[in-house]
Amino acid sequence: MLSSIVHLPNRQTIVVSPVFGGLFFKFKDLDLHHTVFPPGWTIVIQTEDDERNDGRPASWNPQLDALPAGSRDSFPSKKQQIHRFRTPTCGDDYLFLSSISNPSNTDFKPAVSQTRSIAMMLWATLYWYFQQPEPDLRVTTDESAQTAEAGKPKKDWRIYLRREGVFRGKYLLQKLERMGLISCEDSTVGVVADDRSGEGWQDMFVSRRAFWQLDPRIFLFTFSPAQGCPFPSSSPYQSRPASPSNGLSRPVQDESQSDSAAMSGGTPASGLWVPPSPHGPFESASHLPTYFPPPPSQYTFTNNIRHPIRPKPPRQGETFYTRYISSVGQYLSFRVPSIPSKSLSVHVPSSPLQPNFLSARASLLEPHGLSITTSAPNGPSDVELLHQWMNNPRVAHFWGEDGPQSRQEEFLKNGLRSRHSFPVIGCWDGKPFGYIEIYWVREDKLGRFNDGDGGGGGSNTFWDRGIHCLVGEQEFRGPHRLRAWMSALVHYCFLADYRTQSVLLEPRIDNER
Repeated sequence: MLSSIVHLPNRQTIVVSPVFGGLFFKFKDLDLHHTVFPPGWTIVIQTEDDERNDGRPASWNPQLDALPAGSRDSFPSKKQQIHRFRTPTCGDDYLFLSSISNPSNTDFKPAVSQTRSIAMMLWATLYWYFQQPEPDLRVTTDESAQTAEAGKPKKDWRIYLRREGVFRGKYLLQKLERMGLISCEDSTVGVVADDRSGEGWQDMFVSRRAFWQLDPRIFLFTFSPAQGCPFPSSSPYQSRPASPSNGLSRPVQDESQSDSAAMSGGTPASGLWVPPSPHGPFESASHLPTYFPPPPSQYTFTNNIRHPIRPKPPRQGETFYTRYISSVGQYLSFRVPSIPSKSLSVHVPSSPLQPNFLSARASLLEPHGLSITTSAPNGPSDVELLHQWMNNPRVAHFWGEDGPQSRQEEFLKNGLRSRHSFPVIGCWDGKPFGYIEIYWVREDKLGRFNDGDGGGGGSNTFWDRGIHCLVGEQEFRGPHRLRAWMSALVHYCFLADYRTQSVLLEPRIDNER
């Protein structure tokens, strides 16, 4: 198996290399860059051939059906075979963490929660695994034996965890299960009280279906630098409220001052690890996971429609979703547009192949798969981008918002004032490609036609989301990019609130594409 590179959504890059007995995960150019992850970890992943291609046990033999029931036990059965991982299988792969390379205590403080650190490593490992080529999920059962291949039922793609190595830690699997990262079909308490027995914890698994519904902000966090380390412990740009801390040895810059410095082209002097503009959704000055669960449901009325009180959307200029799209070799990101006529300096992830013309700080980050991209001083503002896109005849035909720039500015302000939707700018490697609106269907005029599965507009429609979208830049049109950013939008809607069951798209009837 050859080495591979994994681009995590928080802009970190991991190199996966085969080693004796397993795979080693390490960060690119670790000698130059202190990552927010442990320097590396090793997993052992194996494939156990305990099933045939048709879904029957390996011990199954068609000759058994012709034997009397009492003589079947003496018939030789096929032995199980365990071999090194080559390509993913539908449910025959097993893994465990065999070793961890922790960072030096002189650079970073030990993780406050060893369980969260292990969960982060396991999540990154699964992020790599479930992006490998999909195995054949079709199975042959007695009922589908005569069914065409395309119509046969499909199994759930799973990988199992062995209770070995690091996973033998006391109560570790129980904690990972409560965090939602691993699952088990055995929901019993068990009669053996000794945790070392492993009763009920031998068949823990992670399915692809469940993994992609986990918000990565639950598992991705940063280590706190030790005193005297050149890497600062906080950034002035916060994607979540920071925990208060006492005895800071250096003053913390006010966020508003940092924003104004970024807008004026300056960079806060806070050390090497602080880019000149806001981070994405994974950074936190408190070095804790940035995920918060949805709040309890409260209800109100809008235009005589009862609906939940909605959480506040991301703030102006905030990048709330990032993901590396390997098929195009670029980072995809979504951010909320901003009203200021002056172009904002926005920090976005970009691919290592994109040219970078920033300072020496950027050149240090480039070898690690990171680049700092800011809008050009004379680049168009979001209002100017909308003015350009809305006056494109192709877009104007469907949106009807062409006209002077003042009209698009008012259009954007109305979007920012809306209580049931918010505007979005989509970017490829930091370059805007289109305008999007994400809205709650219940309060929208579409809501009256959306009754859900049960009819009558029941509670199952309270959390449905909808999307309006346009691609303004010709270079970013095409089905290969459409599939990528559209599926990413749906992914965000499902991650933003786990109660969302449906995402609606309502193209005009004359939209032939």
